[in-house]
Amino acid sequence: MQKISRALLSVYDKTGIVDLAHNLVDSGVELISTGGTARTIREAGLPVTDVSEITGFPELMEGRVKTLHPMIHGGLLARLDNELHLEAMKSHGITSIDLLISNLYPFEQTVNTPGATHDEIVEQIDIGGPAMIRAAAKNYQFTAVVTSPERYRSIVEEMRSTDMEISPATRAELAAEAFSHTAAYDALVAKYFAEKTGGKSQGVIAESESPADGGFGEHLLVDLPRSQALRYGENPHQGAALYGAFDQIFQQIHGKELSYNNIVDIDAAAKLVIEFSEPTVAIIKHTNPCGVASGATLLEAWRKAFATDVKSPFGGIIAINRPLDLEAAEAINAIFTEVIIAPEFPEETLALLRKKRDRRLIRVDYAALARSFGLELKSVAGGVLAQSSDAALFNESDLCLVTERQPTEAEHRALMFAWRIAKHVKSNAIVYATGDRTLGIGAGQMSRVDSAMIASRKAAAAGLDLRGCAVASDAFFPFADGLLEAIEAGATSVIQPGGSVRDQEVIDAANQHGITMMMTGMRHFRH
Repeated sequence: MQKISRALLSVYDKTGIVDLAHNLVDSGVELISTGGTARTIREAGLPVTDVSEITGFPELMEGRVKTLHPMIHGGLLARLDNELHLEAMKSHGITSIDLLISNLYPFEQTVNTPGATHDEIVEQIDIGGPAMIRAAAKNYQFTAVVTSPERYRSIVEEMRSTDMEISPATRAELAAEAFSHTAAYDALVAKYFAEKTGGKSQGVIAESESPADGGFGEHLLVDLPRSQALRYGENPHQGAALYGAFDQIFQQIHGKELSYNNIVDIDAAAKLVIEFSEPTVAIIKHTNPCGVASGATLLEAWRKAFATDVKSPFGGIIAINRPLDLEAAEAINAIFTEVIIAPEFPEETLALLRKKRDRRLIRVDYAALARSFGLELKSVAGGVLAQSSDAALFNESDLCLVTERQPTEAEHRALMFAWRIAKHVKSNAIVYATGDRTLGIGAGQMSRVDSAMIASRKAAAAGLDLRGCAVASDAFFPFADGLLEAIEAGATSVIQPGGSVRDQEVIDAANQHGITMMMTGMRHFRH
């Protein structure tokens, strides 16, 4: 193993750098450094050589050029087991650099600073730093590289215990961290330029926007910092972590740690309830709504949503699109819920809900949630699927009446309500509803007829009358049987995308039974 006798320190984040420099000097390591880092080390009373003394060049172009020099990169890249490299070093007076401590300019911080100009942001694109880090990481067997201050203590301890050596295994780990550091940095820069030039990037970057590829480029760049380690995934034997800015949209203000499944359900619940402008409550279980309703008050909305299915809400997720008042909170508090989501929790509401120690309370920024809609990713074997968010309900120009009978005003309201819910139910989806509440929901069945039957059975079990209700189907009826099942259950109005080769057969069945039916031209499959 290569002993550490010479180290280059060049960092923007100077956390712990003085303590590290002290430890290195006390162990007999020669320090070389750049600009502000050298000044910090020197002010701590430690000996340090400026990079400019090594290269024979001062920092040029306002600091843009300082370490890009053979005297530095030769020291970082030289293989000390290669005679040609050793001869080149001797011929040109290059000395090996055994340890590089480096991290990069605050590009992301600058981008997120209000009022930051394009020129200011561009100046935070680090050039020399990534070049040095990548060089050292490539040559990790002879030049150890450390990019995180969190690593300083363990590296010092290892060197002290091994006569100033760093093991091959540790060097490889550090190299992996270094390449991840520069890759994440480059992704941030690419993201910024993609957005500046009109790219549709929401933390994920599609490189091209040409009509030929639907706006999805040849490469997908992802940079999502880990925001939370999770105890486990969908099941206890699966590991898991949360990445990205979820915690900037959803703020946990009470309760035990969120689980993987909680987070998935919170996302589903909030995206459903954001569809409504009137006071609305959505009850979610395993990402599917089991009851949704609107009302003049949240209490009224809660009672109607809960009445859809009084069994499934146990241990469910409740999403609300208004500050949660005490009256509604008292009603919700009567049953066991895993999570309650609202844009605000007044103090009297918090005082009540916090009495249940483990229940999670989540404050949501619905405006930030709406802004987050962009690309959606789903992992598959060996890769990732990317698609744009399913943000629209339908295109007004495509919405059409296809039956002889026009819907009444009440039926039209019920159709629009049911359609909003069907968009958020796993396929195959059938939703029975009135203008302000769900009556029965059939989700995730292999047959649309089965979904219709399940939805009607659940309504009957809840004591809800489906006569005169609307029914929404997330995709077309492939045969008339699904429609006939809904009609038998009591539906008098239907909304569906259309698009089946048997559409006319379904339309004829609706006309024969005096049913009014609208087609949206937009499908809402959820897999």
